[in-house]
Amino acid sequence: MNADESFLGCCPKCGEDISEAWILVEYEKADGTEGVWTECPACESVVAPE
Repeated sequence: MNADESFLGCCPKCGEDISEAWILVEYEKADGTEGVWTECPACESVVAPE
């Protein structure tokens, strides 16, 4: 796996990059798309990466 495959987005609170290693919950949204909640490795908040 390369770095691009594990990148989910950035923390909306502090801007830190978040990878798949920080996933807490994966779920399916009402529109059929996948959503995730992660812990931010920098600010330790639970966020939906952007």
